Amino acid sequence: MASPRESILEPRRARGLAMILAIGTANPPNCLYQAAYPDLYFKLTKSEHMAELKQKFKRICEKTTIKKRYMYLTEDIIKQNPDIATYKAASLDARQEILVTEVPMLGKEAALKAIREWGQPICKITHLIFCTSSGVNMPGADHQLIKLLGLQPSVKRIMLYHLGCFAGAASLRLAKDIAENNDP
Repeated sequence: MASPRESILEPRRARGLAMILAIGTANPPNCLYQAAYPDLYFKLTKSEHMAELKQKFKRICEKTTIKKRYMYLTEDIIKQNPDIATYKAASLDARQEILVTEVPMLGKEAALKAIREWGQPICKITHLIFCTSSGVNMPGADHQLIKLLGLQPSVKRIMLYHLGCFAGAASLRLAKDIAENNDP
């Protein structure tokens, strides 16, 4: 029989291995094929006269094996915020303003798809892992998503910023660790 001290120190773990029960995805509304990206980029930045650089950029785009790019930026947004397309201009504030609003909305769209597929009430959510390579603000996108979904503020949150392609694997590793090492 375990002593009282041992029972306190005994880990409270879930029974069994973690598994993915649902997946939800969302993308920004504007889709651009990678092959068209160099032409648009050089047009919007008024750099079409830099033919050699444009050819180099085209080769880089071809070698990435990316087929499509999803983005918020449109020609209209860039016309309203010309610093976004101006070399060495201070455009971070304009970009940040767009992302701080839109990234949590994308998170909401993806989360609602996953929650529907999962088939459980939203009140059963105990943890939220949010990762993005775009925008940074405080309170973060995780906090905004909690509010957008109507989750309790007691939901435990982890926010991962700017991990690029590594973010997906890092998020899954964290989710597995949380699911397997916490008693439901």
